[in-house]
Amino acid sequence: MIFLDVLLPVFLIFAIGFIGQKTLGFDTKALSKMALYLLSPVLVFRTFYTNEFTSEHLYIVLYTILLCFSLIVFVYLLSWIKQYSRAEICGLILSASFMNNGNYGTPLALLLFGVVGFEYAVVLMVAQQMLMATVGVYYAAKGSPENDGFRSAARAVVKMPIMYGALIGLAFQYLSIPVSMPIMEAVNLVADATIPVIMVILGMQLAKISIKAAKKEKLFYAVGIKLIVSPLIAFLITLVLPVDELIKQLMIVMAAMPAAANTTMYAVEFNTEPEFVSSATLVSTVLTLVTLPVLFWVVL
Repeated sequence: MIFLDVLLPVFLIFAIGFIGQKTLGFDTKALSKMALYLLSPVLVFRTFYTNEFTSEHLYIVLYTILLCFSLIVFVYLLSWIKQYSRAEICGLILSASFMNNGNYGTPLALLLFGVVGFEYAVVLMVAQQMLMATVGVYYAAKGSPENDGFRSAARAVVKMPIMYGALIGLAFQYLSIPVSMPIMEAVNLVADATIPVIMVILGMQLAKISIKAAKKEKLFYAVGIKLIVSPLIAFLITLVLPVDELIKQLMIVMAAMPAAANTTMYAVEFNTEPEFVSSATLVSTVLTLVTLPVLFWVVL
C-alpha cells in the first residue's frame, strides 16, 4: 500500500504532461528553461531559508557527495570498457548518478521513518539539489553538441540560478534577515508549484519519445547502476560513517531511488541525449515497484 500511496501521485502528474503533449503539443525546451531558471531557484531559496542546518547534518552532505562521485567514477570505468562517446558518457552520468529523493524519496522517508527520518531526508534533498545544479549541469553542458570544452561547461554552471538561490537563502537565515509575509507567500506559491511543474514537463518529454528507440544495453546499464549498484555503494559508505542506524537505513533507501526528474530538464536544456535520460527515468521509476520491496526486506 505504501508504494501505491507514493507512486500513484507521481504517475498521475506524469500522465497530465503526457496527455497534454499528445493532445495539445508544447515547446518542452522552453518550459524546461522556465522551470530551471524561474521556479527551481525559488524552491531552493525557501529550503535553505526555512530549514536550520547544524553540524549533525554534515555527514549526510558528505554521504551525498561521496555517493554521487562514486557513481560517476563507476560510469567512467564502464564507459571506458564500452568505448562510449562523450555525449553517451554524460547521458549515462545524468541517468545513473542522481537520485529522485525530492518528489519520491522524501515522502517515502516520512512514511517509513516518521518525522525524524523526514527531516534528515530534507537535508539530503538539499545536498542532492546542489549537486544536480552544479555537477549535473556541468555534465549536461559537457555532453551538449554545442559544447566547446571545460570552459563552456563551467560557464553553464556559473549561470545556473539555483546555486545563487541557495546562497541567498543561507545568507538570509544566518544573518536573520526577515522576509515579509506578502513576499513569503509569493515564495511559497512558486516553490510549491516547482516539483509538480517539473513532473508535468517530464511527462511531456516522455510523450515525445519511445523506449524502443533507446539503446537497450545502455538503458540496462543506467537502470542497473541506479537501482542496484547505487544502494550497494551507499551500504559501503555507511560502514565508515559514524551515524545511527536510522540514518544508515535512510541513506541506503534514498540511494535506491530512481533517476532524478531534474536531470531530464538538464538533458533537454543542453540537448544531451534527452530521450535516453527520460527513458532511464521512466524505466527506473517503474522498476522500483520491484526493487524497493526487496531492499526494505533486507535493510529494514
